[in-house]
Amino acid sequence: MNSFRSSAELKASAKEHMFGHYGTAIGAWLLVTVSTMFFSLAALSFVEDTTTIAGLCIYIAVSFALSVLTGVFSSGNAYFYLKIACGQHVTVSDAFYGFRFYPDRALLVQAWIALFTYIFDLPRFITASRLPNPPGTQELLLYTAAALLSLVIPLIINLFYGQAFFLLHDFPQYTPRELLAASRRLTAGHRLKLLYIYISFLPYLIPCILSCGIAMLWVLPYMNATLAEFYLDLVREKR
Repeated sequence: MNSFRSSAELKASAKEHMFGHYGTAIGAWLLVTVSTMFFSLAALSFVEDTTTIAGLCIYIAVSFALSVLTGVFSSGNAYFYLKIACGQHVTVSDAFYGFRFYPDRALLVQAWIALFTYIFDLPRFITASRLPNPPGTQELLLYTAAALLSLVIPLIINLFYGQAFFLLHDFPQYTPRELLAASRRLTAGHRLKLLYIYISFLPYLIPCILSCGIAMLWVLPYMNATLAEFYLDLVREKR
């Protein structure tokens, strides 16, 4: 018998568990965003010219390092919303738990994810650096195709390996490679459902746009809480 909850049930459960936690979630998101922006601006300030091969390589290397660093934030984000989904009290500091709980494994997991992402993002980097001014039709088509590839590939990777950071907190004895493999096994047969969950949040972009992004302060926590519910649903069934 299939005991998995529907997407609507997962979202309803997330909404129920988020009650009373939105203020903390918004504060945590703002702090994490400011922190990542600080690191990004500080690191990218060393990149001067991306029109040269050397400058482009430096930019890619710095961007990759920043992407890897987000692993500890992703780990903290997973811990934060797992606690909410389990009905536990959360604080803003929980969003930074990834810095204290096996940060090396979180960084290595993110390194593998970032590596695959950047391999497929290289065409966009290269075509963007070689766009003439003004760009011709052929150049624009090539850049558009490369940009679409850089959007689709991360989504596909997330469908396979997005549960790794949740798994890290449930199975800290796993190596980064085992966490990625466990995420792939856990989502087998459920990736279309996960994709549907992502798509179901697209209508929320309308109020986000109309509010100049302010509504994202509520939409992002709601979506993250739903993803935590999705993970717990998979784990409960597997156990």
